[in-house]
Amino acid sequence: MLNILSLFLILALTACSNSDKKQNLSNITSQDWSTIEATAEKSTVRMFMWGGDKGINKYIDEWVTPHLKEKYNLTLKRIPMDTGEILQKLQTEKQAEKTEGTIDIIWINGENFKQAKGNGLLAGSFVNSLPNFNQYYNTDDPAFQTDFGTPVEGMETPWGKVQFVFHYDSEKIDTPPQSFGELKQWISKNPGKFTYPNAGDFTGNAFLRHVLYATSPSPENIYGQSLKDNDISKTDNKMWTYLNNIESDLWREGEHYPNSLTELDHLYSQGEVWMTMGYNEARAESLINQGVFPESTRSFIMQPGSIGNTHFLSIPFNSSNMEGALTAINYMLSPEAQLAKFKPNYWGENTPISFEKLPDQMKENFQSVERGKSVLSQKKLEDSFLPESDADYADWIKEQWLNEVVQK
Repeated sequence: MLNILSLFLILALTACSNSDKKQNLSNITSQDWSTIEATAEKSTVRMFMWGGDKGINKYIDEWVTPHLKEKYNLTLKRIPMDTGEILQKLQTEKQAEKTEGTIDIIWINGENFKQAKGNGLLAGSFVNSLPNFNQYYNTDDPAFQTDFGTPVEGMETPWGKVQFVFHYDSEKIDTPPQSFGELKQWISKNPGKFTYPNAGDFTGNAFLRHVLYATSPSPENIYGQSLKDNDISKTDNKMWTYLNNIESDLWREGEHYPNSLTELDHLYSQGEVWMTMGYNEARAESLINQGVFPESTRSFIMQPGSIGNTHFLSIPFNSSNMEGALTAINYMLSPEAQLAKFKPNYWGENTPISFEKLPDQMKENFQSVERGKSVLSQKKLEDSFLPESDADYADWIKEQWLNEVVQK
């Protein structure tokens, strides 16, 4: 009888322990912030994120990770994985009712956020509990309220903002094309020296959205309407015609499209193609500094403009260390962390922080940063900015590109 009572006691204590671990995000964020940080101390936070950019990886590994360790005695582990695979992993864990997950933070935006939110893969609203967000960001900024048309509702916090640019080797190209019409002519005159990642890749899909904007009567015809409310039959015919017309003059005559931006960057660094591209106006600078890209690399934007957006950090529904995730995310929003990310020796991307909310010295620190010769002027970027379209466009392009381009 005593053994049975002991067994029941053990089970009850275990159940209580598990109940504590399953404490939901709203209960955690209702605590004092100092309590959250104290609970996070000496813990490990696993951050799953796309790992295809050396500058971004360097920033996380060489700046964020040691600073979190020093400031909070918090261990950050970066796990590289494509975002689609991260969501599939979370979906599998949800179906298996796994409440103690292996992911604490995910880097996310666009159609991936829409999918994660729609499938209940996120922990819930937490942004308003972050001290650095409330102190240094314009919390009412429309760019923080929706993500590719999907209401954010506090489930992800802004981490950075970027614009899409093309990169070229100025020793091989005197004047880059100024429009997609000029790009078509350039490709025809320089066969094999241009290509783009496939539509399933984040960067490749963004390139194709630029083509869609360029072949529509006005970009606003796309970003101003949801896909379901938009009759784009005439525009998409022009888009597929454009892509099919350039295909035979692409690298390897269009028989193979790079599977990732990393693959395209490698082709560019080896001189096989003379252009690359990316969703970060300053990404080339760190790659130049690392000797990956030639020093003659410069950036350009084509008409009708450059799509830009905000990207975010979020917490999965079954994070086993939500206090650690909150602490790490809050620190990555701090002026110090954003300044380091702004500098070209690491990541070099723009920041969503509000300069007017910064102390004077920190404002000067941001203003004194030289972003590098490969980065276009802020005025050029602002003048050419185009909003992102509804997330459904990205999925539609991914599906249709295979039928309309690859299999034709």
